Amino acid sequence: MSVKHKKVILGVTGSIAAYKSAEILRYLQEESVDVSVVMTKEAEYFITPLTLSSLAGKKIHHWGFNEEDDAWQMKHIKLAEEADALLVAPATANIIGKFATGLADDLLTCIFLSIKSKIYIAPAMNENMYKNKIVEENCQRLRQFGVQFIEPIKGKLACGLTGEGHIADPKKIADTVIKELFRR
Repeated sequence: MSVKHKKVILGVTGSIAAYKSAEILRYLQEESVDVSVVMTKEAEYFITPLTLSSLAGKKIHHWGFNEEDDAWQMKHIKLAEEADALLVAPATANIIGKFATGLADDLLTCIFLSIKSKIYIAPAMNENMYKNKIVEENCQRLRQFGVQFIEPIKGKLACGLTGEGHIADPKKIADTVIKELFRR
């Protein structure tokens, strides 16, 4: 199934699972999806902008003023208006909490509040964090607003333990978004 002329924003946050965003990017591109990558500053501790930029074939987006950008364009509004979907993978407890409470302190959170298209979140975190009542409540709040979660699986976690919170398979994440884009 080929998805022509569809645009997805791939939000990458500060998780050890950030390296999987490169695979997700490639799977989306294989279906002719135009992917714009937006990284939080914390994500850059785990995967470099150069890696994702090289794979995407274009610059990635950060928060802040860039001389190369048109000063009159608000980057978060422009990206949100052009996108057919927002996929945040991996999504940390931090970003889920920001989304659930409407905080807008970086480019990704501003896009989240600006976008009118479908939003997908693929959580990745320690099992104790994922099952924390506050995180569960934040996820439930987002579901009530129509956000679709691509649930994590039980697997090896960064702490060395095995538990729920391991990011879903990158192909499954990409396929979920692709199927929805194709259906529309």
